[in-house]
This record gives sequence, C-alpha cells and structure tokens, in this order.
Amino acid sequence: MEFKAILETRISEDILEISPLSGGDINQVFLIRTPNARYVAKRNSKTRFPNMFLKEALGLKTLADKGARTPVVKAVFDDETDQMLVMEYISQQPVNKGYWENFGKALSRLHQNSNPYFGLDYNNYIGSIEQVNTEQTAWTAFFTENRLLPLVKLAFEKKNLDKRHLKGFDRLFAVFKELVPEEKPALLHGDLWSGNLLCGDGQLPVFIDPAIYYGHRETDIAMTRMFGGFDPSYLQIYQENFPLEKGWEKRLSLHNLYPNLVHLVLFGRAYLGGIESVIHKYA
Repeated sequence: MEFKAILETRISEDILEISPLSGGDINQVFLIRTPNARYVAKRNSKTRFPNMFLKEALGLKTLADKGARTPVVKAVFDDETDQMLVMEYISQQPVNKGYWENFGKALSRLHQNSNPYFGLDYNNYIGSIEQVNTEQTAWTAFFTENRLLPLVKLAFEKKNLDKRHLKGFDRLFAVFKELVPEEKPALLHGDLWSGNLLCGDGQLPVFIDPAIYYGHRETDIAMTRMFGGFDPSYLQIYQENFPLEKGWEKRLSLHNLYPNLVHLVLFGRAYLGGIESVIHKYA
C-alpha cells in the first residue's frame, strides 16, 4: 500500500496533499492537508529506533495531561519497516513579549508536577539515543548513573573521550552530591532547546519533541541557555511562580554536561571543550 493510502486509512480522512518538511537527521517529516485539517506526519525506521514514536506520543500526552500545550496526536502506528506519528499541525505565530511571560508560567507549572522518584516507568529517547529512566530516589544517583555514565561509556567507545576524561568524570561523580542540592523530582520536558518550542495561537508556548522524565528542574532551565533562542525575561515570571534554589546559575554548566555528552556522541569532538572545562572546574 502506498504512503498516502496508509495515512488515509490510519487517520480516516481523505488526503489532498502531502509535502515534505524539514525533519532533522533521523526522521522524514511531511505536512498533510485534508479537507478539514492539517497534520504533521513523522516517519522513520522501526528497527533502528524501536517504539520511538510511541514514546514520543506518550510524552506529549503526559505533558498535555499536566497542563502544557502540545500538538494533539492523531495516530501512531507502524508497518513492516517503518513507524509513523501523525499529529496536529501548529501554525506558528510571530513572538511578542507576552509569549515569554506565558512560557515562564507554563514551565513553572510543569515543574511543579512531582513524583516520589527521579526517572520514569519506561525508557524513551533524546534525539536518536535511548534515554535510560531507571527510577532512583536521589538526584545524584539518577544523574550520574542514568544520564552521564551511559554516555561517557558510549563516547569513549566512539573515541570521543579518552582515559583521562574517564578519570575526570570519576572525580566529578565523587563530589557531585556536594555541588547540586537535592530537590523534589519535577516533570521535565527533557530536551528544551528553542527548536522544540513553538509559538501557537494566543501567544501560547507549544512543547514538541519531548524527552520527558522526573528530574531536577534546573536541567530544563540549563538547556534553555545552551543554544540561545530564549528571551531571559521568562525567568522573572518563572521565579515569581516557582523560585529556584540559590546559586542555580552557577550550576547550569553541570546540568548541561548531559546534552553536551549527547552531542558529543552524535556529532563528535566539537563539543568536547565545554565538557572538559566543567570537569577541570569541579573535579
């Protein structure tokens, strides 16, 4: 069955047009137009990335259930070789100051959702890398064992880290508990760079491509600083609604070790300098 017919069967609508959209490194992405709606369809290999779109759909639903605006999922399914996710198309609006106020409120509300443990009851993905969410009661254990250590090992296998880096991470793990205060687990988007946030109708932020888990909320804040694209004014509103612990700004580079390691594994040693500077500073 051809792609168009497969989609029509799954969404129970006639399709007028399918056109390609930019989709990054691992997905084919399409704009689907029907007589009554527009959708985004994502497609990739189900053998290379098992259950990726199922996990993404679960993440979107969790965020929506907790009050965040996300695209509504229309269908998630697979065929013999591929998996597909069809969801609401978000028509992006020009951003004004009100958008960043709304984002600050939305993120603070999201982070106020807590849980008895750090992690999640299933693993998911950050980019094309499986994200291990084994539950832990302490942030130090969760972050070092489930976030940093698997990627340190993977980067070493890819020869993007060497033995001196491994020793540096061992020293960092030994003192990490003294550097980052424990907090209650907070529901995180998990991959909060500017490309995963859209401005929808009414200047409402729309969260896409989540890598959710319950973690330390400073990790979401840290990622908003990593690549830019976020007006810092959102933090004033965030702080009014859910104040961060004293010294949070000094800890952002520690939290960003995780996305930096993700990029080191995926894209190579261009990201090594930032990692080395944090190790040298704290270990």
